[in-house]
Amino acid sequence: MKITRKDVENVALLSRLELPEEEMEMYSGQLNAILEYADVLTKLDTDNIQPTAHVLPLKNVLRADEVKESLPRDLALSNAPEEEDGYFKVPKVVEG
Repeated sequence: MKITRKDVENVALLSRLELPEEEMEMYSGQLNAILEYADVLTKLDTDNIQPTAHVLPLKNVLRADEVKESLPRDLALSNAPEEEDGYFKVPKVVEG
C-alpha cells in the first residue's frame, strides 16, 4: 500500500491541520517508509515464536492481602481539623 499526497491531505483535513506543500511531500515519504518497513516485518518467519505480552518475564510483586488490626478511631481522628460523631468532617463540595 502506498500513501499518496491525497491521503496526507485527507488526514490533515480530518485532523484540522494546515500543512504547507513541502510538509505534505515529507509526510507522505515518511509514512511510505514506515509502511515499507512494516511490509519487511510481515515476511519474518514467526512460526516457532511464542506470543508474548512483554519481552521480559515480569510479574506484579504484591504483598499478601491479610486482615490486620485497624487504627483505633480516636487515634485516627486525633489530628483531624474537624470531626463530628466519630467521622472526619469535610467542607461540602456538592450543592443540592
